[in-house]
Amino acid sequence: MTDTLLTDALAALLTDHATPATVRTIEADAEAAAAAAAPSVSRPALPCPALWRVLADAGFADALVAEDQGGAGLTLAQVAPLWALCGAHALPLPLAETMLARALLAQAGQRAPDGPLALGRVRALPGGGLRAQAVPGARCALAVLASDGASCRLLRVADAQAEAAAFVLDATLTWPDAAWQAAPRLEQATLPDLRQWQALVLAQQLAGALGAVFERTLAHANARQQFGRAIGRFQAIQHQLSVMAEEVVAARMAAQIGCWADGTRLQPDPLRVATAKARCSEAALQVAALAHAIHGAIGFTREFDLQLHTRRLHAWRQAAGSETYWHRVLGLALVDGSQAPLLHTLQRISDHPQTA
Repeated sequence: MTDTLLTDALAALLTDHATPATVRTIEADAEAAAAAAAPSVSRPALPCPALWRVLADAGFADALVAEDQGGAGLTLAQVAPLWALCGAHALPLPLAETMLARALLAQAGQRAPDGPLALGRVRALPGGGLRAQAVPGARCALAVLASDGASCRLLRVADAQAEAAAFVLDATLTWPDAAWQAAPRLEQATLPDLRQWQALVLAQQLAGALGAVFERTLAHANARQQFGRAIGRFQAIQHQLSVMAEEVVAARMAAQIGCWADGTRLQPDPLRVATAKARCSEAALQVAALAHAIHGAIGFTREFDLQLHTRRLHAWRQAAGSETYWHRVLGLALVDGSQAPLLHTLQRISDHPQTA
């Protein structure tokens, strides 16, 4: 199966089933749950079973699982365009995170539950229990593959107390110690770095959402008339559009670099991931601001689809570390003495593994 067939298939599904109306419905359900009087310790069935079932039945949830375990056996570079499509369509489900979680569980010989999965990092609370702060997609997930730095376990969302996070589909989850002890544990020689994997997913989704915002803004600039001509013909607007285009292309290239791996199917390169997330997060602020400037006040309204993407740009920029965090990771790697000189390191990051 070629990359084009994969992306075409997912694009068709998302166009038909993840419409702006569907996204709004799922977000409204999540908003209602977050506004409940008390933190939820149990949850009803998934608010979006139809959309999830379409994606799962098509096999995308097991795209990274090895073929001899029933998956498609794809690499990170092969699924990267699929994750970008999720961002471009503002998919309100953690499909990309589910791909990674199911692949890790399969590697560990464990059966994954049938439903969306999120990724999170937990820390122990002084009075007992463990908390995962602002887990992306938690409102639509059945379980969270969580790490405390020493172990990695699959925790049910239904066992947690949920608190609202800044983005409506995210939630801060707190589990009792008993839930952590009873949760299935990944037995692997090397503990996965879930922050790094989250950053990789978010970089691809940011790249997709940035492209969608630019295309929507360009169409608006060519259609919106002012003083008898399209606003896109004014030099000031053309300058803003050109800056947006530069940011979108740079972010897309950085996101692609983040998925390049040297000889391994699933393990990303830490410095390439840092580069991808830092550049995509950096672009998110500027592109969102320019898009709203060109759209004027209409872009902020609930009825206008632009906000479905720009709200995600702001949320994904911060999740799993903003550009400040990942710039620091890159800087520390360069000065701690374990890396090659700066130019050699930059060359290693930007050279494709098959051509280096």
